[in-house]
Amino acid sequence: MSLLSFWLPVVLSAVFVFIASSVINMALKFWHTPDYRRFDNEDEIGDAIRKTAPVPGMYVIPHCDPATLKDPAVRAKFERGPIAKINLSANGMFNLGAFLGQWFAFCLVVSILCAALAAQALPPHPGSHAIWHTVGLAALLGYSLGEGTNSIWRAQPWIVSVKYMIDGLVYAIVTAATFAWLWPAA
Repeated sequence: MSLLSFWLPVVLSAVFVFIASSVINMALKFWHTPDYRRFDNEDEIGDAIRKTAPVPGMYVIPHCDPATLKDPAVRAKFERGPIAKINLSANGMFNLGAFLGQWFAFCLVVSILCAALAAQALPPHPGSHAIWHTVGLAALLGYSLGEGTNSIWRAQPWIVSVKYMIDGLVYAIVTAATFAWLWPAA
């Protein structure tokens, strides 16, 4: 089957996932709001960071490289703490529209890749179980699997990653349901 024959389930699954994520993140405040903690001395920390005028990017404290890991002074910094991974954005109010646009584009990419896999792996008239299984698994991989690396490498608490993986499971179900509903005629 042609990838173009999947245009409707691709677009609508991205729209439906976008809506589902909006509900999860805006209506279910109890779900992700506790994931983000606040420093009691937020202003002091902000002042300390501003002093060096860092450019947007990812920073680590203490900073080291493989050559300095054996340095006793660097090891002492790790023992003393804190150990932090900090993502800095550009100053000013964040542009929610830009974030939402990027999220929708990501949803489209996941749906396109699901369609590409389904077009190659499934026959022209697969049963709905095969569609759910193939597209759902592909979407689950696209929306969930990468979250584990945030806990492994970026110190994100595992409970936060698991909650985002559960979100991804919801998005995978939405994507698979959309493809099963709108599977193109051969």
